[in-house]
Amino acid sequence: MKKIIKQISLALVFFLSVSPDLLAQETKPPFWDEIQAFKREDSVHPPVKNSILFVGSSSFNFWKTVQQDFPGYRITNRGFGGSSLPDVIRYQDDIIYPYQPKQVVIYCGENDLAASDTVSADLVVSRFKQLFSSIRQKLPKASIVFVSIKPSPSRQHLMPKMLEANMKIKSFLQQKKNTVFIDVYHKMLNEDGTPKDELFIEDKLHMNKKGYSIWQKSIRPYLLK
Repeated sequence: MKKIIKQISLALVFFLSVSPDLLAQETKPPFWDEIQAFKREDSVHPPVKNSILFVGSSSFNFWKTVQQDFPGYRITNRGFGGSSLPDVIRYQDDIIYPYQPKQVVIYCGENDLAASDTVSADLVVSRFKQLFSSIRQKLPKASIVFVSIKPSPSRQHLMPKMLEANMKIKSFLQQKKNTVFIDVYHKMLNEDGTPKDELFIEDKLHMNKKGYSIWQKSIRPYLLK
């Protein structure tokens, strides 16, 4: 009995000696710090409501010139690198609805497929439908735009799943009002169906200026004034 009490006491001492900051870090959900950074930015420079919201993964996060690339439009960029659809769903109350956007432009799903071989195109579509349903419920008048999953050279093995997910999301959106599906996938392919390496930086995952130029030209016609 004394041995057990001693072990409990040692465990309690260890627990109390652990830094509160360390405990907080261990309990943080993924991308917690990135979302808090957005909140701090909003507190200093409150974004204009009724703007166009870009939300999703690193392809938006790395688009540092997005506001300059769409002059005449008010853009709020809330892409955060490495995120998948469940991450956007988790933080939707923080990074979508406070801005009351008139249009939500989504790029996400690529990281879902890259996360595990067990993630199917149908799972990505199901996750997107969940996000879509939430946005439509809370922002019934907002236009919802989905930018197709891009064919990254480093993830060429996933292209069949990417194409399937894109096609099914496009079909889903065609049945909904006030929506747009933007196909950048096919515009980023060579004639032989392989991804254009020249549109990407060295990691063959993130785009360079040429890649973003394609996105800019593809997205611009569908943005709301």
